[in-house]
Amino acid sequence: MSQSDSFIDEVTEEVRRDRLYRNFKRYGWIGILAVLLLVGGAAFNEWRKAQERAEAEALGDAIIAALGEEDAAARNAALDAIQPETGGARAIVGLLAAGEGGADNAPRTAEQLLSLADSADVPLVYRQIATLKAVALPGSGLSPKDKRARLEGMAAGGGIVRLLAEEQLALVDLEAGDRDAALERLRGLYESAEATAGLRRRVEQLIVALDGDIEEEPVGETDGN
Repeated sequence: MSQSDSFIDEVTEEVRRDRLYRNFKRYGWIGILAVLLLVGGAAFNEWRKAQERAEAEALGDAIIAALGEEDAAARNAALDAIQPETGGARAIVGLLAAGEGGADNAPRTAEQLLSLADSADVPLVYRQIATLKAVALPGSGLSPKDKRARLEGMAAGGGIVRLLAEEQLALVDLEAGDRDAALERLRGLYESAEATAGLRRRVEQLIVALDGDIEEEPVGETDGN
């Protein structure tokens, strides 16, 4: 290689180094910021997970302590005093508290359940469970009209919730003295392809108790041949 070629190569390399240095001074902060964001994001994610774990453990400890009270009234009061952060956790605690109240204090229990059912931050499935438990509670103080108003929207939906709401509506029909309407609902439930074996068994027992007839075999069942 000639001296002129060597000189040109050295100059070219120096120009490259100088350009790289200038680019680093101009844009290097972006890379540093990206690294800081990645590290900070990972640290924040771990902190958030640790916080959620600590909150879940604290909630679990509070529930266990509440359920350890000697009598149902004390357990209900202790559970009712717990203030969870999320709607889902509040729903679980509320359902447990209502379960401790039970039929011994039915109006208060129904009030707890309906408060849960009316909470917008509680997941829908828990609100539906709370509604069904409230209207099915003997001695709740709810009138047939109140029960019907809460159940009809659920009965207009789909899946097992619709069937359970229809079952409760049949009981509301009976409570209101409308035997024919109750039997019509019960036969519809018995013939539904979506009905579970347990639901169909309960419906059949109610129909027989009302001296009604089961006119058709349930969908999906055979005569055993």
